[in-house]
Amino acid sequence: MKKILTIFFIFLMAGQAHADSKLKTFRTGDDSKGWEAVGRLDFDGRSFCTGALITETLVLTAAHCMYDIDDHTPHRPKDITFKAGWRNGQAQAYRAAKAIYVHPGFALNSGDLHDRLVNDVALVELDRPVRNSSVRPFSVSARPEKGQAVGVVSYAHDRAESPSLQELCHVVARQGGVLVTSCEVDFGSSGAPIFDMTGATPRIVSVVSAKAKFRGDRVSVGTSLDGALSDLLQMASAGRSTFKKASTEPLPELTHTEYVVGISGQ
Repeated sequence: MKKILTIFFIFLMAGQAHADSKLKTFRTGDDSKGWEAVGRLDFDGRSFCTGALITETLVLTAAHCMYDIDDHTPHRPKDITFKAGWRNGQAQAYRAAKAIYVHPGFALNSGDLHDRLVNDVALVELDRPVRNSSVRPFSVSARPEKGQAVGVVSYAHDRAESPSLQELCHVVARQGGVLVTSCEVDFGSSGAPIFDMTGATPRIVSVVSAKAKFRGDRVSVGTSLDGALSDLLQMASAGRSTFKKASTEPLPELTHTEYVVGISGQ
């Protein structure tokens, strides 16, 4: 935990080295073209997260999204709906969940912040493939270098009906499988894909796990996909869906950084 906190203090004291782009809301079909594989994961109408298709049947998101926001019990697949390209009351595809795969190293109530963040990744298997010419699953790439430009597409509590793109933000630190970025996120952004924007097409390099705030400055924390995604894909291939039971006790609090872990929308 000390290493993660040190990263935050170094970054916030040093200041931001690059100018970031502002959020751009997808108001029209043209705005969202090419991003339709990002969608909203709805949990029985009570909360939501962001997710992205990486195959026709698998949605990549954050592990903590797979637990109820109030009592921390695991969500049931039948309570989950993925809305690909959800914008202004309509989606390019609606799919129910068939199975949930949470990384086996993730524990919602772990007192070890690093372990909780580095394994905060999950896959939702859909009941039917999404085969739509306008919804193309994203490729996944190796984690980016410090200082690299990245982008994020996410929903949030105050923009739940249309996603927003921040096309230019930056990796400000890397620490043992955790990425700290300057990307703007808020409640509902959990599980949002963070993209490497340097190639011909965007490639997912991380998913949003949490946000942090210190002296008015905002940073976001992402889970690196190195190794973790391979573990999940093997679980999905074998059909091994497991959850670690979460306590109903409050999550351990972190001081000094005003850290917020678990930012599902409500």
